[in-house]
Amino acid sequence: MPANPLLDALSDDLGAMLGALEALVVRESPSRDKPALDALAADLDARFGSLGLSRERLPNPVGGDHLRFRLDGDDTQLPALVLCHFDTVWPLGTLARMPFQIKEGRAHGPGAYDMKASLVLCEYALRALRSVGRTPPRPVVFLFTSDEEIGSPTSRPLIEGEARRSAYALVLEPPLSGDRLKTSRKGVGRFMLEIAGKAAHAGVEPEKGVNALVELAHQILAINAIADPSKGTTLNVGAARGGSTSNVVPASASVEIDARASTRAEAVRVEGAMSSLRPVVLGASLTVAGGFNRPPMERTPQTAALFERARAIGRSLGFELGEGSTGGGSDGNFTAALGLPTLDGLGAPGAGAHAENEHIQIDALPARAALLAALLLEL
Repeated sequence: MPANPLLDALSDDLGAMLGALEALVVRESPSRDKPALDALAADLDARFGSLGLSRERLPNPVGGDHLRFRLDGDDTQLPALVLCHFDTVWPLGTLARMPFQIKEGRAHGPGAYDMKASLVLCEYALRALRSVGRTPPRPVVFLFTSDEEIGSPTSRPLIEGEARRSAYALVLEPPLSGDRLKTSRKGVGRFMLEIAGKAAHAGVEPEKGVNALVELAHQILAINAIADPSKGTTLNVGAARGGSTSNVVPASASVEIDARASTRAEAVRVEGAMSSLRPVVLGASLTVAGGFNRPPMERTPQTAALFERARAIGRSLGFELGEGSTGGGSDGNFTAALGLPTLDGLGAPGAGAHAENEHIQIDALPARAALLAALLLEL
């Protein structure tokens, strides 16, 4: 591996990085638990405040507070934007059955991979820059949010506001397998279809009823027909409900739909098609709600150029980066949709996001932190 002062400094810090990761993982932080999130926010505020960054805790009355840190630089240049989240999908008490542990070169624990290791990468990238006496040429804003796992309902305006005054965005979600960064993501939509029918006795006078479940069957087929896999557009009827008992014509039914689209045009088409659904059963009525809450992150020439710069930097550090696309969404969807060059997947390699085997590869931590530090220096 080529000699590199940043990588050398971070290799010496590996033990401290693991200690920091353990401290963050054992501080459980479910997306909807404000006290737990705020406790972790206080820890992060102290950690990053000790590095000399200006810091701001952004109050959130309906969830965990968000955090904004700024590393000063040349104010004539637009800042770099670094995005992380500190909420996880795991409920309080998960540590009892999934404790933080190190085995076979991996660090396991709820949220270790998605994405508390990324917070460690940010901290130690900054420490490494300080240790080698280097400062990024432009200011750097670190925005750490508390609600990414539930769709970023309160942080989205903050993310978009920072994006509008930034030069580029680096998103520290985990990479794809094979050390691949993410240069595109599908947009994510959620829809709810509610059907109103009319109840009647199924044996005595069924003709007076309007069967909402029969209508639901027609609509499921119609929803499936909206998908276009050749363009990366999928719709999944994930949960259906209706009826009360077998001898009553069901008066109501509902269905929840997950939609994914690779392009903005397809997302618009899906929204239009969902709103255009019409009942088939005489007397039934439909109500459609929802839409795309994360726009597609499309691979633009600007993002492709950003990736090529990152790949060259990776080579200078001794490893080869690839690129790819994913069907999952992140906060990078918001920045990319505003036209900001966005590079995602810069977190620690590992596996098991949202799964019992969640883990990161320990030996990758120094190189990934060095990559982040070098990106901030060279972009």
